[in-house]
Amino acid sequence: MAKFVRFINPENQERYGIVNKEGHFAEIEGDIFTAYKITDKMREPGAVKILPPCMPGKIVAAGLNYRDHAREMKMAIPEEPVLFIKTQNTVIGHLDQIIYPAMTEQLDYEAELAIVIRNRIKDIDEDMVANNILGYTCLNDVTARDLQKKDGQWTRAKCFDTFAPIGPYITTDINPDKVDIKLYLNDELKQNSNTSNFIFKTRKLISFISRIMTLNRGDIVTTGTPAGIGTMQRGDSVVVEIEGIGRLVNTVK
Repeated sequence: MAKFVRFINPENQERYGIVNKEGHFAEIEGDIFTAYKITDKMREPGAVKILPPCMPGKIVAAGLNYRDHAREMKMAIPEEPVLFIKTQNTVIGHLDQIIYPAMTEQLDYEAELAIVIRNRIKDIDEDMVANNILGYTCLNDVTARDLQKKDGQWTRAKCFDTFAPIGPYITTDINPDKVDIKLYLNDELKQNSNTSNFIFKTRKLISFISRIMTLNRGDIVTTGTPAGIGTMQRGDSVVVEIEGIGRLVNTVK
């Protein structure tokens, strides 16, 4: 198992690293998507700026994919995945600030498990999915809920700058269909579920999306949010915690 981190080192260079058992970052050379080697340069987390672990060309999101969330919203289980797009401008990293837009009066959090695509894929079967996934990270699908309801479609509500915090790491070896997922708002537990509640499992979801659009290296597929969604205010701290990955921490500006 590898846990990748992307950061700016003290020499002001953008680098990838491997997170070791002590939580330190060993710089790597090469490409995490193909081949790399670990160097002897060890970095302390506090001495670097952690970046989003990748910069996706697009984020493809599942709109309703937890049974507990469907019950919470009193919505029927969909027959096929409900999809929308988040654009690249939304991406920020661990410890970055979520900007509360003046245009909205209800800013919601949504904890999600995100999948990082390894290879360019199109029209793949479910049994081909695992070999085309690099790993998994945390994502907060920040949403202007009042605008989502007002518009009836989701582009504006989902695509303000800073509306997709991701990170802090990409983990390569978890069972994405059976990990705990939690969200804390100002240290209070708000979402607490497990991806075993997925309506559409990982392989089904990726295969389905690939039959609609080409997924490119570094793109992200995010898998929906469990029950417990709610509202953030300016000054709040929000943490997405996923078993085997870590804690994605952001504040609302």
